[in-house]
Amino acid sequence: MTRNPCWRAIPTELSVEQFEHFVLPHLDNGRGRRGPPPSLSLHKIFNYVLQALHMGYQWKMLPISRNANGLPEIHYTRIYRTFRRWHAAGCMDAIFAGSVSRLHDDKLLDLTIIHGDGTTTAAKKGGDNLGYSGHKHLKGDKVVALCDRHCNVIAPFVAAAGNRNESPLLRDALPRLSQIVRAIGMDLQGTIVSLDDVYDCRANRKAIFNRGMVPNIPANPRGRKTSKRGRKRRFDPAIFEERFRTIERVFAWEDKFRRLLLRFERISDVHYAFKTLAYTMINLRHYC
Repeated sequence: MTRNPCWRAIPTELSVEQFEHFVLPHLDNGRGRRGPPPSLSLHKIFNYVLQALHMGYQWKMLPISRNANGLPEIHYTRIYRTFRRWHAAGCMDAIFAGSVSRLHDDKLLDLTIIHGDGTTTAAKKGGDNLGYSGHKHLKGDKVVALCDRHCNVIAPFVAAAGNRNESPLLRDALPRLSQIVRAIGMDLQGTIVSLDDVYDCRANRKAIFNRGMVPNIPANPRGRKTSKRGRKRRFDPAIFEERFRTIERVFAWEDKFRRLLLRFERISDVHYAFKTLAYTMINLRHYC
């Protein structure tokens, strides 16, 4: 029985052909004009990074292959420095944007409805951009992500400390959504944005309407004993129920990458670079 293309397995390793097609055009090789050529290909280094993301290894515990002399073919610090250089050069964001563009070219995106939600990651150690969430009873950070009806992440997530309210973060995520959609040549006029009642406020609805989209947000009573007076907001329960098969499924797929289950990085940019790479692999499941 052929599996639905939307639910194919998430790749954790890329072949040479897949790497050259989806990743290599967006990478900075970092080679200078002088010096010997590198002894290890970018493809192998990138797969080492994916292995650290998937299995949750510490950098020094990466299972590095041996060369003909019985020595490790590369030191783990070189893998880490290469990963940090790629992130500083914007390569991780470029790879993610390239995956969204490829999905659009192959007509695998369905932007009639966009689902959004936030998720919180607990931090094992200290670091920047952390806060204590009284609702989750943990210290960590949170992100807000947006996906289409086929569980494809279409917008770079917005990150904040764990004690921040998710509702204002949506207004930071919408400009990024519009930017990446314009880059791939699509239009969001008439698109329905499905969110939960945390995002129910006038500012969020206005921000969605101003971009030509339609909000589908349930009313938040906020402790009222009687319903709020005035015209009832537009809300379709069937569209809202679809969120649990889309954005919640994306967050479940994210847990496949053990590096993201707990945040060990003290530098938030490293953690977010891993998360961007995980969302890219979720988008590339159609091709790998």
